Amino acid sequence: MSRPLNVKDYMAKDCITFAPEQNALEAIRILLHNKISGAPVVEDDNVIVGILSEKDCLPVILEASYHNDPGKLVRDLMSTKVTTVDADSSLMDVAEKFISTRFRRFPVVEKERLVGQISRRDVLRAIEALRT
Repeated sequence: MSRPLNVKDYMAKDCITFAPEQNALEAIRILLHNKISGAPVVEDDNVIVGILSEKDCLPVILEASYHNDPGKLVRDLMSTKVTTVDADSSLMDVAEKFISTRFRRFPVVEKERLVGQISRRDVLRAIEALRT
């Protein structure tokens, strides 16, 4: 019997992260340059403290255009309620979690430290790999 597919087998291990003290406009440039819609926010010890998404960034663009004030930091915009998955979670459990939430990706943790990220596309890729 083969072992179940786990998140750690299909997650992206090298994901872009932000620091809470990072300038928000710089973070927006990074999101755009890398064609991603969000990224985890971590402290020095790689403990996840938030998520910065495109939606979180929209107010800073409006404010900067009206007031010419690029002074916001990532910590001022990030969402602090973060839903994570464990690296040893099964892909089927994560697929169900994607179905029941609006999230496109989940940060992956081991012992409360960020080790990667799993997206809807990663789960689909794993299912496709099973068929071949």
